[in-house]
Amino acid sequence: MDLWQIENEIYAEGFETICGVDEAGRGPLAGPVYAAAVILPRNFEIEGLNDSKKLTEKRRDLIYDIIIDKALAYGVAFATVEEIEEYNILNATFMAMNRAIEKLKIRPQLALIDGNQSAGIEILNRTVIGGDGKCASIAAASILAKVSRDRYMIEMGKKYPQYSFGKHKGYGTQAHFECLRKYGVSEIHRKSFLKKLYGEVRGL
Repeated sequence: MDLWQIENEIYAEGFETICGVDEAGRGPLAGPVYAAAVILPRNFEIEGLNDSKKLTEKRRDLIYDIIIDKALAYGVAFATVEEIEEYNILNATFMAMNRAIEKLKIRPQLALIDGNQSAGIEILNRTVIGGDGKCASIAAASILAKVSRDRYMIEMGKKYPQYSFGKHKGYGTQAHFECLRKYGVSEIHRKSFLKKLYGEVRGL
């Protein structure tokens, strides 16, 4: 698939500056939700660029460095666990995306949002279902968001070693559930995501 087809069709409409936006961490039981916004040079090719979930950690790190070096502009931001709990994960995701867009040093005329929901995005936008595998700038954003969040969770793994955050990154793996049952919840757990474990876990 030509990852530039969608952007080139939009450029042909008369738009000059397009950013891709994606998130990482909507599903985990712990940690913030991250988002990134990226403006790439038009038709810039990055070997192996794809949906971050389809790449190895090593490959993501390599492409992350290329994007940081070559992007015309990029922004990475997050919404906290407290914001997720107060506003719900969808609205917190929009908050993170808007913050990432605000960090761009170039103001985009249009944002391409991965998925099918963009009601909370504050600038002109279009959604692209499966955009992280179809659209170069969204794929780039998915990598920046994923790598940034993973690195944060690795640091949290050092702060809370009993939960092994560096391994599962806060996702609901069997090992993570076992840690929750043994140690209870930490400050960075999303209690609203743990309702099925009420009565089994301390602090819920």
